[in-house]
Amino acid sequence: MQHFLEVSKYKYLVFALLIFAFSASTSSWYYTSTYELVVTFGVRVSLQIAMAFIIVEVLIPKLLSRGKTSAFIVGVTLVLFSFYAICNLIFIHFFEPMFPSTYVNYIKRFEDPSFTGRFLNFGEFVSKSLYLLYPTFLILVLKLYTEKQQLLKLNEQKKTAELAALKNQLNPHFLFNTLNNLYALALKKSEDTPKVIRKLSEILDYILYRCNESYVSLEKEIELIENYLSLEKIRYADRVKIEFSKNITGQEKIAPLLLLTFVENAFKHGVANEINQAHINITISKKGEDLLFKVENSKPAVSEKLENKESIGLQNIKKQLELLYPKAYDLIIENGKSTFSANLKLAMA
Repeated sequence: MQHFLEVSKYKYLVFALLIFAFSASTSSWYYTSTYELVVTFGVRVSLQIAMAFIIVEVLIPKLLSRGKTSAFIVGVTLVLFSFYAICNLIFIHFFEPMFPSTYVNYIKRFEDPSFTGRFLNFGEFVSKSLYLLYPTFLILVLKLYTEKQQLLKLNEQKKTAELAALKNQLNPHFLFNTLNNLYALALKKSEDTPKVIRKLSEILDYILYRCNESYVSLEKEIELIENYLSLEKIRYADRVKIEFSKNITGQEKIAPLLLLTFVENAFKHGVANEINQAHINITISKKGEDLLFKVENSKPAVSEKLENKESIGLQNIKKQLELLYPKAYDLIIENGKSTFSANLKLAMA
C-alpha cells in the first residue's frame, strides 16, 4: 500500500477551507460577532486538519500499512489525548477569557472546570475527539474512493492491453498457409483465386478494423467464422468434412474473435495432421439467456502424443474468458480417444 492516501498540502488547504466554510455558515447564529466566529472556527479547523494530516499521512502509511496495527492504535490514542489536551488549554486560556458570554454555559457543564477536571471527563473526551476526527473520516472516505477509481481504471487499462494482445495472436500459420494456397491457385489460374482474395480481405478487414470494441454482434462473428471455414475448405478440399449449424438471432453481443480461436484449434489439431478424412462439427444456439457453442473435431492417430498438452489458443481463450466473462461462463473440454470437443456456455444477460 505504498503512497497510501497520498494527499498534497494544497488539497489539505482546500479541504480546510471547505470545512471552515461549512462549519462557520451552519453555526453563525451562535456567535456574537464575525470576529469571534472566524477566530473560533479558524482554530478548530486548524486542529482538525492537523490531526487528519498526522493520522492520514504519518500513522497510516508508517504503521497501519506496514502491518503494525497495535502501534497504530497506540499512536491514534496518543494523538487523540494530545489534541484533547490542547483543546482544553485553548478553551481555558484563550476562548473563555476572550469570549466569556459565549462560553459561560459551557463552563457550567463541568463540576471541576480546571484543566485536570476537564481532561478526566470521559464524556467530554469522546465528544471533542469525534468533533476533531470527523474531517479525518471524510478525507479517508474520499481518498479510498479515489484510490478505488484509480485501481478500477488501471485494471481496465490492463484488461484492454491483455485483450489486445490476445486478439493479435490469431494463428499466423493460417495467414501464411492461405497466402501459399492463394499463390498456388494463381499459378493454376483457378477460378477460386478471386474468392480466396475476397474472403481473406474480409477476414483481415474485420480483425484489423472492425472488432475494436469490447463486444460486437454475434452475426459479425459468425460471418468471420464462415469466411474462415470457406478458406479452409479450399485449402483441405475433401480431406475435411465440416458441419456448421446455427440457431440464434445473430443480434446478441459477444467478445470479438472469441469463438474463432476454438475453430482454429480444431483445424490445427484435428485436420492438419490427419491422413484420412477429418471432420469438424460446429453448433451455436441460444438457451434462455445462455449462448451455447460447441466445436468437435476428429483426432488423427499421430495426435496421441500431444493429448496432455493444451494448445496456446485454448490457454489464450481461457484468459480472455476470465477477463470478459468472469463467473459468467462454463467451458468444458472433452479429450476423447478419437474426438476432441470444446463446449462453451456464456451468460449473455
